[in-house]
Amino acid sequence: MDWLTLSLLCAFSLASADAVTKRWLQGFDTREITLVRFVWPAVLLSPLLMAEPLPALPMAFWSWMGILLPVEILAMLLYMRAIRDYPLALTLPYLAFTPVLVVLTGWLLLGERISGRGLAGIVLVVAGAWLLNLQRPDFSQWRTLGAPLGAILRNPGSRMMLGVAALYSLTSVGGKGAMQYMPPQQFGAFYFALVSAATLLIFGVRRPALVRALWRRPAPSLVVGAFMAAMVFTHFLAIQKVEVAYMIATKRTSLLFGMIYGALWFHERDLPARLLAGALMVAGVFLILK
Repeated sequence: MDWLTLSLLCAFSLASADAVTKRWLQGFDTREITLVRFVWPAVLLSPLLMAEPLPALPMAFWSWMGILLPVEILAMLLYMRAIRDYPLALTLPYLAFTPVLVVLTGWLLLGERISGRGLAGIVLVVAGAWLLNLQRPDFSQWRTLGAPLGAILRNPGSRMMLGVAALYSLTSVGGKGAMQYMPPQQFGAFYFALVSAATLLIFGVRRPALVRALWRRPAPSLVVGAFMAAMVFTHFLAIQKVEVAYMIATKRTSLLFGMIYGALWFHERDLPARLLAGALMVAGVFLILK
């Protein structure tokens, strides 16, 4: 399967996990949702770890992992705090900067270079993602579209989420660096197992009652876990085949799928106003194609 198809499946799986979480896990707090979204996929992916013996892993692999795990956990904690304590409209748009930052981190850490046309595509995807994340976008009022930029100076949550985007630009590129020592499907299962174990340790030791969230609503939790497992599986398969910046930019089309879920499941308004943002993202993906 080619990288574009895998990346779009990855985006769809992520959007589906988000939609199911919102629809059927109401009443869970952010830490409980984090446990569900990390632990169940790790359980579902565990057969991939047992399908064949792990290869010999050199010190270079563990060096990558030593960097990735704390950065991944820090990013997750900052993400949860930002969306919990600050307005979504002033936090979520900053995740759109991840593909742009990956252009730099991919070059510095892996020596990856992208074409001018590919860069233009990434910019279009980022612009579309930015507009999709804005609440009630008004394309006739350009000042309102740029309002979140000013929030960087006055809103701690905005700066926090920009930091999350930077951290994810490191984990995306670092994951590909570590994956050269292990098959991608096996690496995804291994990596998520470590992340989920660390999350269980951090949350479970401090508040053991949080772990009960894993079986409080087993059916919806398993559905979320299945979509997250599919996201992890396709993510690492896709990222092996193409420059990280291209894959991450395409993965941001999850916002498009989320927009469709919002209209169908949650009867969210402003769908016509968001179509332009969606068209920008689709055009960006077409430019990225080589």
